[in-house]
Amino acid sequence: MTETPRSNLVREIYLAGARGQTPPLPTDLTALGEAARAVLTPAAYGYAAGDAGTGATGRANREAFKRWLLLPRMLRGTARRDLSVPLLGQRLPVPVLLAPVAAQTVVHADGELASAQGARDVGVPFVLSTGSSYSMEDVAAAAEPGSDAPADGAPMPRWFQLYWPADRAVAESLVRRAEASGYTALVLTIDAPTFGYRPADLDHGYLPFLNGAGIANFTSDPAFRAGLPVGADSRSVAAHWAQVFANPVLNWDHLPWLRELTSLPILLKGILHPDDARRALDLGADGVVVSNHGGRQLDGAVAALDALPAVRAAVGRSVPVLFDSGVRTGSDLVKALALGADVVLYGRPFLYGLGLGGRDGVAHVLRCLLAEVDLTLALTGCASVGDLTREVLALPGVLPVSGPLGGTGAAAPSLHPETTNEVSLI
Repeated sequence: MTETPRSNLVREIYLAGARGQTPPLPTDLTALGEAARAVLTPAAYGYAAGDAGTGATGRANREAFKRWLLLPRMLRGTARRDLSVPLLGQRLPVPVLLAPVAAQTVVHADGELASAQGARDVGVPFVLSTGSSYSMEDVAAAAEPGSDAPADGAPMPRWFQLYWPADRAVAESLVRRAEASGYTALVLTIDAPTFGYRPADLDHGYLPFLNGAGIANFTSDPAFRAGLPVGADSRSVAAHWAQVFANPVLNWDHLPWLRELTSLPILLKGILHPDDARRALDLGADGVVVSNHGGRQLDGAVAALDALPAVRAAVGRSVPVLFDSGVRTGSDLVKALALGADVVLYGRPFLYGLGLGGRDGVAHVLRCLLAEVDLTLALTGCASVGDLTREVLALPGVLPVSGPLGGTGAAAPSLHPETTNEVSLI
């Protein structure tokens, strides 16, 4: 059966508009943050939107996307587009997964249950954070096809993101539970040995985990609970979590233990330097995630998109390379794919959608994202995600001239004298 094009959402919205109906949430995915600000508490919005330090890394992420321009090709016959991608032995229906975002009950009471269900409604896989406000078992159950699913409905792939705890027994228990709950890959986050300096949280004195949000995978864990004193109250639980969660001594020498522990694919998240990508593979990782934690950890870091081509070149074409940080729109996602990502992890916009409309809000955001991805493929002349290469991208300025100009063979003059003379067509 032919799948309905994701871009059909646009037609549905216009037809509904003719009947006097408009979307309940913004379709401009860059406007979701301000919409969420209007309904969330200042502390909750600060947690969702805040960056490290001055916000320089977050701004760099967005500027990196703006530097790359799409260069469409015409008359390519793109009436039907294929958004599916191969990854880790499976074929995912779309080139995007929900990124692991901790403590989602900060923005909506249903938290990760609602985001998993919203992703399922749209056919998008997800990555569950160790810092979930609901246990991994409960989220796995929520993600299963419900009674409203088609007869052949199958669960979307789900992965588990691991913050490696300081207590190795807890780390092993979390991995074993993920395996038993049907999570099919581990995403080990390595760029957060400690919390970043986040003024939006500091100004409110707000760390949701100390208030009980985002620690359900610990409070439901037998190894974690074994370390609690008898009759531990909520304050004692939070104190024990604080001791166990941070693991600043974690280093490359620890990775072989995790590789021996599980047969699940392991992807290291937080890679920016090509040498770190190579070392991850040497120590048994199956892939990497190019990421600067969305600008939330280190102020003044390199934009993740600027690091992506070098990491891809370092590991080769066959190694899974995923990407996050700064992705807001469908065209952003297409640019990341064209620069070497196999799949993109999508974070803040869906979190804003969750805060604005729960499960339906998450589904709305993902439908808009995929509609724009589908249309961007068509408008750039690509019939599938596999057609995306650097040939669909250009940097600002006059394109290089491939033949004689005015009979002289001279290069075209730059319209931007403040930039370099040659502007690359990549």
